[in-house]
Amino acid sequence: MSCAAWAVVPVNVNTASAEEISENLKGIGVSKAQRIVEYREAHGQFLHVDELVNVKGIGVKTIDNNRGMILLQDAVIPSNN
Repeated sequence: MSCAAWAVVPVNVNTASAEEISENLKGIGVSKAQRIVEYREAHGQFLHVDELVNVKGIGVKTIDNNRGMILLQDAVIPSNN
């Protein structure tokens, strides 16, 4: 059993690794996450969440299911303390 918690956290698709993306976004496995990284490297950073539909295998439904979890820049996530 792994010590890593399965706490899903918002992920910056402009800086995250494929592993981080796949671990934190619903319906995005490692291969789709790798395509996000490859698209970002070829075309530059995403300026709007909806641009993810340009990545093969990523549709509007997947984006809508993850909209609150996709960051385009690093943000401070408030703690519960």
